[in-house]
Amino acid sequence: MAVEKMNSSQPGRVSYNKTILLSIINLAAKEISGVAGLCENFGGSKLGKLFSTNYYEGVKVVHSSDGLAIDVYINVYSNYNVADVACRVQENIKNSITSMTEATVKSINVHVLGVEFAKAE
Repeated sequence: MAVEKMNSSQPGRVSYNKTILLSIINLAAKEISGVAGLCENFGGSKLGKLFSTNYYEGVKVVHSSDGLAIDVYINVYSNYNVADVACRVQENIKNSITSMTEATVKSINVHVLGVEFAKAE
């Protein structure tokens, strides 16, 4: 999948490879304090994910004519509010995608799959 956008001021096209979008989403999610990490094993078969281009390190993106549908699978640290972390992840992903690309975001779903406890030092 490549997201293409026509530039009205100059001739030509700008296209974004799916891996670029997946990397932006991955980094935006990891920037939020309280996120312990992204879950790579989030349902479905591992063989299906191996041959699918929609999955990347806890992120699933589906491109349609009305925009991107993004699913992010995360673990949260135990001393953070889960709803607050999920909301901040959504906002950061949307801000990152819209500021770095011209892609339209239709939906961002954050799935919290686990809670991690801080290790004693």
